[in-house]
This record gives sequence, structure tokens and C-alpha cells, in this order.
Amino acid sequence: MSHKYVYLFKEGSAEMRDLLGGKGANLAEMTTLGLPVPFGFTVSTEACTKYYKDNQTIAPEIIEQIEAALAITEECAGKKLGDPSNPFLVSVRSGARASMPGMMDTILNLGLNDETVLGLAKLTNNERFAFDSYRRFIQMFSDVVMEVEKAKFDEIFEDVKHKNNCKMDTELNAENLKEVVTRYKALYLKEKGTDFPQNPREQLMEAIKAVFRSWDNPRAIIYRRKNDIPSDWGTAVNVQSMVFGNMGNDCGTGVAFTRNPSTGEKKLYGEFLMNAQGEDVVAGIRTPCPIDELKSTQPEVYEQFAETAEKLEKHYRDMQDMEFTIERGRLFMLQTRNGKRTAAAALQIAVDLVSEGMITKKEALMKIDPRSLDALLHPTFEPKALKNAKAIASGLPASPGAACGKIYFTASEATEAAKSGIKVILVRLETSPEDIEGMYASEGILTARGGMTSHAAVVARGMGTCCVAGCSEATISEKNKTLVFASGKAFKEGDWLSLDGSTGNVYGEALPTIEAQVSGNFATIMQWADEVRTLHVRTNADTPNDAEVAVKFGAEGIGLCRTEHMFFDESRIPAMREMIVSKDVDSRKRALNKLLPMQRSDFKGIYKAMGGRPVTIRFLDPPLHEFLPTEEEDIRALAKEMNLTFEELCQTVESLHEFNPMLGHRGCRLAVTYPEIAEMQTRAVIEAAIETRQEAGIEVVPEIMIPLVGEVKELEYVKNVVDATAKAVMKERGVEIPYLVGTMIEVPRAALTADKIAEQAQFFSFGTNDLSQMTFGFSRDDAGKFLDEYYKKKIFESDPFARLDQEGVGKLVKMAVELGKSVRKDIKLGICGEHGGDPSSIEFCHKVGLNYVSCSPFRVPIARLAAAQAKISEK
Repeated sequence: MSHKYVYLFKEGSAEMRDLLGGKGANLAEMTTLGLPVPFGFTVSTEACTKYYKDNQTIAPEIIEQIEAALAITEECAGKKLGDPSNPFLVSVRSGARASMPGMMDTILNLGLNDETVLGLAKLTNNERFAFDSYRRFIQMFSDVVMEVEKAKFDEIFEDVKHKNNCKMDTELNAENLKEVVTRYKALYLKEKGTDFPQNPREQLMEAIKAVFRSWDNPRAIIYRRKNDIPSDWGTAVNVQSMVFGNMGNDCGTGVAFTRNPSTGEKKLYGEFLMNAQGEDVVAGIRTPCPIDELKSTQPEVYEQFAETAEKLEKHYRDMQDMEFTIERGRLFMLQTRNGKRTAAAALQIAVDLVSEGMITKKEALMKIDPRSLDALLHPTFEPKALKNAKAIASGLPASPGAACGKIYFTASEATEAAKSGIKVILVRLETSPEDIEGMYASEGILTARGGMTSHAAVVARGMGTCCVAGCSEATISEKNKTLVFASGKAFKEGDWLSLDGSTGNVYGEALPTIEAQVSGNFATIMQWADEVRTLHVRTNADTPNDAEVAVKFGAEGIGLCRTEHMFFDESRIPAMREMIVSKDVDSRKRALNKLLPMQRSDFKGIYKAMGGRPVTIRFLDPPLHEFLPTEEEDIRALAKEMNLTFEELCQTVESLHEFNPMLGHRGCRLAVTYPEIAEMQTRAVIEAAIETRQEAGIEVVPEIMIPLVGEVKELEYVKNVVDATAKAVMKERGVEIPYLVGTMIEVPRAALTADKIAEQAQFFSFGTNDLSQMTFGFSRDDAGKFLDEYYKKKIFESDPFARLDQEGVGKLVKMAVELGKSVRKDIKLGICGEHGGDPSSIEFCHKVGLNYVSCSPFRVPIARLAAAQAKISEK
């Protein structure tokens, strides 16, 4: 017996979602429940996968099964496809296993041609309805199947309305619609060089192929990437008997939710239109009526629909999004699915369903997308203003939230403008650590270069500041203070710009924003998540303020404190630069002694903010050239300030230049070359811990992390410096305190030799930003230039710097975990790359046995929920 690819609705069930797609499985389930569902069948997701494997052709055995299912459906309906006297019409719709609203294509009224349209008119005694259905079918088929631009049909339709003084499409009579059909067919002939297809079976097969093709249309690919939907899932196709909402005033169509998708309120919410078909509600051609009005216009239908909605919600135990049609006073259900909802509504619905006894707390946690919590923690644009705005460019959604302000091109000018009360958008080619102050002063940040783990992206996420990075459509001249987009739109300093860090969209106007509001439901959900999860959640924080924010969001420690960010402050960078240009050890030590009290004070602030929670401090990581200017004018000014000749400073800058600084003199290599840096930092860490205990009674166990280790002897050398310094400080102070020394696993060789490294390291923290960069051989700041092509060509499904590559990088992590534990059973294991805030990566971390993940403060709630879901999903 051949493999089954096609299922009648009565043969399926909700459990067959992977095979039938969400829509097909739910149509089958509603059929089983005895609800009024028009007859039909589903061509499975396996058929779609086979279609692509067979070079985009439908195999003969699948065509045979479609024909057989069609024959049974025709028999049930008592009509035949293509029969001029009693025509059978169908809709053809997509339906993937994951809900993808509006991403793929639909065709209605299939089966109409020049003959069957007359039969339909005669059968229904309604010529206007028949030709209205035919013109809709020609337009949809031409657009979806044959790729004739929809706008060309709209132009004809509007012209006919205008000629006949009709404002609404419902005012057109049968003769007007016949003219529309004639002109539509002429347009088709002109565009395609052939007549509009008249064979209904040919129409059906072409429509099924088009739905399969729509699985790979650009908007579907982007949606899949953003929602972690694999490309090999494919889509199912649902072929269903048409029911008509456009036959007259006792007919209609609508969409409704069992609860309000914006607020979560328990009340039917939706819209309907009389004498219309489904796309009219969505297209906004006419203004739909609120669902409550159906109570007065069609009370019996409303009652039946309200009962059906309640039955479906109780059956699926979740808020439902339903499509329905009324044909001559009879209700038909065309779809139900778990409804998309705002983050606030998701929390409200989850909490309510638990209190109503419909679901458990664990089930409630699984109903919330962790990524959606971002919207609760950051400002958003006012919905009406956003709906009316048009994006002028787009980049990478590097840090969520909405921002509106005036453009400034340098960090110093942004800081000055913010001090005078101006809302600022900082626009840079790319940001560097020197821009920190300006970044803090800004509402949002736009860069032309860089990826999801670029400096701008990482720092903005830590601050909770909106950022759109890698906007390649932007040409920025910091010298001329101009910003020009590929569209030709040009802006200068002081012009308004709005950024959406959640979508990457850029708007050339001032859009009003709404501040984030966190409800009591948020705390409830977080409490439930904490009761379940076993994976701890720390934060990446470099300042006491960041640490305090993270603690409020539930962080259980700091997994990454980047000490270099502390050196870029205006008051500190001179001492740092003095250290860099020093010619001998004594000069370097004198400069470092100036930095010591500043660094110690920072650590004390962080320790106090964390209240005894663990704090992992990474020693100096970036190459030293990042602390020095590169422009001649700036070098001259600095030389004067430091009592050096221009030539001397130039020579230092040139000597620090590296062809590939990310693989150069940085991380532990700096401490090996200049051990006095590690001495100063160790002294600051230990002294701060002792003073925090004495002043605030807070017991601190500092975790000192040595970065970029690739060879155990590097770690051993630096660890000896750390231990000797710590011992000396404790002897001076007459106090013994515990501390740990560990390393970041970010060089592939470190992962491969993790058993050796574990002999020296008391903890591993996986720096997956660099580990991904070195494993792929990609520059994370430049990969954005070509990754789009990788997505289009299905080489990659997601950004490896945003979502952990579990096959390659993940294998290194797993190997390092196993090797590390084989040598040191109690080794602490964490992740501090940006992947620590990505739900799918968090699930991986849970599975391989890490103790904690660490992410930016505003991602802590996301990580807490994702960690709980990982535990619940455990098999």
C-alpha cells in the first residue's frame, strides 16, 4: 500500500498537527466534535516536503490521492467540480504546524470559470453574487498562483467603482461586476500571454503547488527565522467546500477571539461583515462591525457562535482565534487555533486559566513565549501612530523597545544635548567603548555596521536601550553630520528619527512612545517559573545600576562583569592611556595605581548591589588600541595632554595596530605580557570584597575569570599572579576570604582540552559570542553583510550569534562540560555570551547540565521563564 499523503477532515485529529498542520488538525478536530465545518481534506506536510525533494513537482501518487479525496468530498457536498449545472467550489489554504498568520497564501472560490459562473448564478438566482465570487477568484488565483501583481487588479476595480459612482464595493451591480471580470481576464491575457485557466482540476493542482511554494516566500522565511520554525517542517494544504458570506444580507463572515487578544479580558472579541468574504474583513475595504452587534442582527447565529466559542476554548484549554462564515442564516466554522496575543494578554490569560481550573501552573508557563516578555520591559510605539507610519529603512533588531529623538552623530554631542533635556538618537557608523557615555544619554542607537553581538548591540541590551544595528541602507557621514538612506531620504543633526528595536524598522518622523508597564501577573508568572526551574539565571552587568536593575528582574548573581567598560569614563581614561604608553614596568604600575581606587570602588558598588550573590569578574579583555584615538587631530590633542610628542604617540598607536585584533593581543595574553595589570585587578577585587564585608556585613566570594585562554599554561601563569596577589592583600588586611579563579571557554582549543584546563580552573563560563566567531571563522561585526544570503539560500536558518549553533558550537560546549566534570566533579558551569538570553539556547544549556545562564539585565525574566520551560519539557 502506498504512503498516505491526503486525509479527509473526518480521518484526522488534533494530535496529528505535525502531519496535517495546525489548521488541518483543528478542522479535523472540529469535525469530530460535531461542529458545522464545511467538508474537505488536507494534503499533508509530508507531501510538501516531497514536493521540494522532487524538484517542485507533485508526485503522481499524491495527485491520485487528491483526486480520490476530492471525489468523496464532492459526494458529501452533492456537487461536482466543474459541473456547469451544480458547480462545486473550494477554498485552498495553507496550514503549517506552527501558526504563521498572514505569512502564506489563500485562494477562495476555486472551480469558477466562464461556464460554472453562469451555473452558480442560475442555481442561487443571484447573478451579482456569482460574478462577485468570480472576480475575487480571478484576482486571487492570478496574484497567488501566477504572480500577477494584485495592485493592477485593484486599479481596475477602483476604476469601475469610480465610473459608476460607487463608494462601496457592495454598491456594484451584476453588470458592473461582469465588466470587472472581463477586464480582469484581459489583464491576465496581457500579463501571461494566455487565457485565464478554465479547467477547475488544473486550477486546483496549480493552487496546491502555489501554497507549497508560499512556504518559501520571503515573508514566510523571515517569520520562520524570527520564530525558530525549521524550514523542513513544510506546510499542509487544506481544500475545503466553499460557503459564501457574499450571497446577500443574510450572509456574512468574521473573525473572533474567545478573549481579548490585547488585554486578555474574558469576553468574546472580534468583527464581522455582512454580505462579504473573508478577505474583506482583513483588507479593511469596509469597516467591520463589533461581534456584539451580531446579537441584534442575527441573534440565533450569535447564540450558536457564542456556544461554539465556549466549547472550543474548553476543549483546547486556551484562548481561541476563530474564522466563521454565515451562509443564508447558517453558521459555518472555517478555522480555530490558539490565538496570537500581546505579552500582557498572554500573562492575564495564563493566570486566569489557572484560577478557572482549566490548566495547571506548568501548562500556563508553556503557553507564554519567553521572547514576548521583552514588550513588557521596554517602551513601545503608540499603536495608532505606528499603524499610520511607514518605515524608511530597516536593520537588525539588536535591542528591543521603541525610541524617538533628535539625531546626533557623536557621543559627546549626544551627551551635551541630553543634558539640556533633548531626547537623543545616537547615529554612528559603529560604536566603540569610547561611546559609552553617549549611549547612556540616548533614547536609542542606530548603527550602519555590526551584527547582533556587535558592541552597540551588546551594550544597548545591557542598558535596556533600543538599538537598530547593521542598517546597511544608511550612509552616515559623521564629519558632515548627515544620514542618507537608500530610499534617498536625508537627515541632518537635530532632525527627528524613530527606531523600533524589536523589528529593526527605522521611521523618519517623531512617533509617540508608551512606557512599559509590568502588571501583578508578571510577578505571578515569574514566581511559578522559579518554583519549577533548576537552571540558575545570572546577569551580565558592569555597573552598580545595571546590577540593581538585574536584581529587580530576579537575577541570582553576575555571570559577567566586563572590567574594561569601567576604564572608558572621562575621569579614568587618562590613567588607562598613561599605562598604555608607559615604557617600563614602574611607569605602568604608577598609572595602574591611579586606576586601583576607581576599580575597587566600582567592585564595592557592584558587590553591595548584589547583596552577597555570586559575582564573576572578567579581567581586562579588549586589545589596548581600543583605548587610544585613531584620528590625527585626536592624537595631537592627546599627545599635548600627556606631555608626549605627536610622533611618540603616533608610534605607540602604530605599534598597537593589529591586522586582526579579535585574534590578537587581548584577554589573558595581556596579563601574560603585563602581569601588573592582573595584579592591580586582583588587588581591587579582593580589597573590595574585604571592605564590603567590613562596611556592609555582606559576605562576598569573588569569582575571577581569565578570558581567552586556549592553553592551560596561560591560565596557570595568570592564576599564579592572581593567587600571589590575593594572598598578599589578605595578609596586609589580616583577613582571609574565599575566592574562585576560572576561565571563559571561548577559544575552540580550550573546549577541546577542557580536562587539562579544569585542573587549574574552578569554573568555566562559555563565552559563546567569541566561541561562535572562532568556530565559524566569521567576524561577528561583519557577518551581517552576507548572512541574509545564507538565509535566502537555506544555508542557515538563524543568526548563529543570536541563537546557539547546537550542532557545531554546541558540540564543543557539551564536550567541554563532560571533560571538565571528568577532572573536577564540582566545577561550576555557566554561559555568559548573548545566547544566555535566547530561549532555544537556554533549553540546550539545561540539557547539557550547565549550572546557570547569564544575560543582560532586561533579558533575565526571559531566561527565568525559558529555564522553567526547559525543565517542564524534559523527557
